[in-house]
Amino acid sequence: MFVTFRRLRKCQCVQLMSTCLVLSVVMLCWEQLDTSVVSHFKSVSFRYLVNGFSLVNKSLTIPREQALHFSNFPYLLDHPEKCKNQDVLLLLFVKTSPEHTQRRNAIRSTWGNETFIQNSLGVTVKVLFVLGLPVPADYSPYRDTFGPQEQLEFEDKLHQDLIQQDFFDSFHNLTLKLLMQFHWMHKRCAHARFLMTADDDIFVHMPNLVQYLQDMSRQGVTDLWVGKVHRGSPPVRSKSSKYYVPYDMYQWPSYPDYTAGAGYVVSSDVADKIYHATLTLNASLHIDDVFMGICASAVGVSPKEHVYFSGEGKAPYHTCIYNQMMTSHGHVEDIYDLWKAAAHPGQKEKTLGLFGRLYCSAVKAVLLCRPYYTNTYPCKAAFS
Repeated sequence: MFVTFRRLRKCQCVQLMSTCLVLSVVMLCWEQLDTSVVSHFKSVSFRYLVNGFSLVNKSLTIPREQALHFSNFPYLLDHPEKCKNQDVLLLLFVKTSPEHTQRRNAIRSTWGNETFIQNSLGVTVKVLFVLGLPVPADYSPYRDTFGPQEQLEFEDKLHQDLIQQDFFDSFHNLTLKLLMQFHWMHKRCAHARFLMTADDDIFVHMPNLVQYLQDMSRQGVTDLWVGKVHRGSPPVRSKSSKYYVPYDMYQWPSYPDYTAGAGYVVSSDVADKIYHATLTLNASLHIDDVFMGICASAVGVSPKEHVYFSGEGKAPYHTCIYNQMMTSHGHVEDIYDLWKAAAHPGQKEKTLGLFGRLYCSAVKAVLLCRPYYTNTYPCKAAFS
């Protein structure tokens, strides 16, 4: 009897310790569990069961006079004649920061070279860099020579391609840059057939993109919004993340579908719809690609997935990838080499013929269909 009682107490003690251990692990991992599991479950439920994005649009609708406060900043640098009397296939805005002079120069010398595009591809593409005011504390290296704003003005005199408004250039003002782009197109270049927005560390395979847009234009495509699509993404509620969005800014458990802000394209009719949506929506949400999704949802436009828009990821370096590449993210120092390799006229010749196609299918399957290779082209791109 005594032995049985001791064994019972020992068993209970083990059970109690195991329970405490499990609870401790759950408590330590709860934030991560909530982020990766619970929030996604809520997001999927809201998207597919509640389907309440009309509630989102209604909650963010504000009077027109109030909405204009997000877009009526005066222009400090502007080029209103940039598109005048020209047949513009693509108006391409590059989101940049004042201190990223080298990135802008690299783009001007590679995929964003308007002269090369006109002479080699036979179309007019207008490339503009959009930015806000430099934050003085971030630019101490310039103080011994001349101020960062003066440097930008000097750069603009040389290249005539900076568009700047009077708000501080920061991560939390990215949505203001989004508004700047659509409002500028509406007022200065509404006849452009397509609009693209891109980060300044992105690589655009301009020959492939131009061919794609020409095909879309010949087909008379409308309601085009193409890029890497995020569906049913939940807001980030962790205060340690730069993507943190508090409930009072966005109370809903799911975002509308949107394309990664690293690079996407819309047709002119969509650009016009987005412009009008911004006139009545609260733009305080600083995640610009999400706000784009909110605007599109409000006007009934849905994004289209294109497997060769890489979104946040960097594409693998290979001839078979270059053959269909549209965008690749995360390129700064290597942009010159990538441009020389990817856009060389002889690249596509290596992938022609039955052998070339079979070889590239095998190579792409190996490069793209790996479980640990994320945020770039999906596995299905290997078979497209």
